[in-house]
Amino acid sequence: MTRLIDRRTSGVYIIAATPFAADGSVDYASIDTLVEFYRGHGVTGMTVLGMMGEADKLTQEERRAVLDRFLYRAGDLPVVVGVSDAGLGNLADLGRYAMEKGAAGVMVAPNRGPAREDRVEAYFHAVAAALGPDVPLCFQDFPLSTGVPVSAALVRRLSTELPQMVMLKHEDWPGLTKISALRGHESGAGVPRLSILCGNGGLYLPQELARGADGAMTGFAYPEALVRCVELFRAGKPDEAEDLFDAYVPILRHEQQPGWGLALRKHVLMKRGAIAHACTRAPGPALAATDIAELERLMARTERKLEGL
Repeated sequence: MTRLIDRRTSGVYIIAATPFAADGSVDYASIDTLVEFYRGHGVTGMTVLGMMGEADKLTQEERRAVLDRFLYRAGDLPVVVGVSDAGLGNLADLGRYAMEKGAAGVMVAPNRGPAREDRVEAYFHAVAAALGPDVPLCFQDFPLSTGVPVSAALVRRLSTELPQMVMLKHEDWPGLTKISALRGHESGAGVPRLSILCGNGGLYLPQELARGADGAMTGFAYPEALVRCVELFRAGKPDEAEDLFDAYVPILRHEQQPGWGLALRKHVLMKRGAIAHACTRAPGPALAATDIAELERLMARTERKLEGL
């Protein structure tokens, strides 16, 4: 029985990369090893076909095939599926397919266009109607990528008006005050709780947890750092959580380079045995020898720091 996301979902839902072979084809065997890598590091669930998953570079047929393989290998590990698409029909079609195949919910970002909240509000009402009331929905709030800022008030209004909108993937930057505002709303009578999982590589995860976030939904290539940080925070050990996280900050920061981070992240995953190739699909970044040497030095430094903890 699939465990659906809900308003109290917490933990680490790792954003999964889509592995490609050197010729640009989908590397399905590496999906298998990637899922086991994530499972072995204790993630709560996975999110596939997101921006990190290069979903916009996949054909419709490839999206379904990649989704099928992830869901098959995930077993009882919950999987959220990114279904954002320029066409509402395509979005709803993939969303319904994902749920029929056993997904835990779907993730949708605001469609690109004028940054007007009435437009965003109308769009999400249309998305909810197209998907149907039984499909749990995660609102992906990533204005640095979409160009569409969304206020805490609108997120709260949508999550109240649309019972199926149970989760926020919080990726605004700066955005700590948004988390505080959303949690503050919940002190009001009749205001439903919203699950909040945070992105941006986890760069601000300790502070986001302190503000009331429930965990992470991001693709840092060291998922154990995210998992352990959340565990320590839940155990009432915020200082230990932050001390641990500090050891990973240099390589996490390096991964956050816009337009470049995915290539870095995939190289780390390859070096850690999670995938066979570090390729991104064209057009995408490729690392030069100097980039690789620099990154591997950071990996070695991270490992040495962790030995002392």
